[in-house]
Amino acid sequence: MGAAVLQKQFEAVLQWQVRPSPETVRTGVPEVDAATGGLPRGCLTEIFGPASSGRTSLLVSILAAATVREEVCALVDAEDSFDPASAAAAGVCLERLLWIRCGHNAEHALKAADLLIQGGGFGLVTMDLGDTPPRMARRISLTSWFRLRRAVEHTPTVLIAVARQSNAKTCASLMLECARKRVVWTGGTPLLRGIDVRVSRRKPVREVTAGFKAAALE
Repeated sequence: MGAAVLQKQFEAVLQWQVRPSPETVRTGVPEVDAATGGLPRGCLTEIFGPASSGRTSLLVSILAAATVREEVCALVDAEDSFDPASAAAAGVCLERLLWIRCGHNAEHALKAADLLIQGGGFGLVTMDLGDTPPRMARRISLTSWFRLRRAVEHTPTVLIAVARQSNAKTCASLMLECARKRVVWTGGTPLLRGIDVRVSRRKPVREVTAGFKAAALE
């Protein structure tokens, strides 16, 4: 077999192994979109950070942007922490959002997310473990995260997991860490106006940081 034939076969194998870049969608926060390139479809994105780090504000912005695009979304709420009134005030169209309450059970949240992805039809599926104690969230094995990643592959769904700490690790295609920079007060009698948030892309490898202001609702 000639060298030219072997080279063509080798190039064909490499071409088959290289996965094309996924389509991305906006988060609704221009600064974050500019820094990260958006959220990839058919992939698992992990958003993590401590309480009051802006992770919930970013999640609500993502939900608002998706429902404005008229996509059907699902929110798997492990700790019953979702506030529909605040979300609606922030621009989330509740008519396009399926809210699943899991009664403080992270394993039920995982199973619900898996069933939603397998069922199809959702532009965005989010699993909110933000108020789940880290020791409980860590009980979800890497095998389970890998199964979620495989389930969402080759679908048009954006899968997002929100938590206090990173749990999905290598199973996530995009990892965003949220941190609070400062609290913004105003007025003679101090009133909370919002927080300045720093979002750092931890994966892919090259770190990129963006900032935005999470405003307090009146």
